[in-house]
Amino acid sequence: MTTDTIIITALATELDARLLPHGVQIFYSGIGKLNAAIATFKAIEQSRPKRILNFGTVGAVASHASGLVEIQRVVQRDMIAEPLAPRGQVPFCTRPYEYLSGSGGYTCGTGDSFVMAKDPWFAANNVDVVDMELFAIAAIAHDHNIAWRSFKYVTDHTNEDSGQDWQLKVRHGERLFLDLLKEVL
Repeated sequence: MTTDTIIITALATELDARLLPHGVQIFYSGIGKLNAAIATFKAIEQSRPKRILNFGTVGAVASHASGLVEIQRVVQRDMIAEPLAPRGQVPFCTRPYEYLSGSGGYTCGTGDSFVMAKDPWFAANNVDVVDMELFAIAAIAHDHNIAWRSFKYVTDHTNEDSGQDWQLKVRHGERLFLDLLKEVL
């Protein structure tokens, strides 16, 4: 089946498929870069989309980030192989170390950990929000020459209460994204 646009979201608790407009296909990846990579490959193979939309939740590491934000740039925050390569870059790899969506205004740092504390690297690299899937989705979209956009809802501001805040607010961005989706499609 070929479709223009698909949505990749980590969890059904973030976005209920039953609320999507008719004909919009969603793929749930599960949490983390590996799960996101596998789900993105399968989604591309099954649907052959022209565009991938990602929706999910994020923690804010920059004080100005709140509500529903659109990601313009994504980097890997947990690739730490110094001194072989600077943090965020895979040593001996020619693939990009950042991906740009072409729209939005926020930078997301993706990694396989739940962030509950500030890290000076975030400010030094202009990271506004953190998640656990987007870098993998953007990398695979790039490899397949598929456009991508990402919309993230800020559930917490990276502190000792982040886990509890995420659980309380995981569904809060759903309606905002659904309203925006009407314009995006």
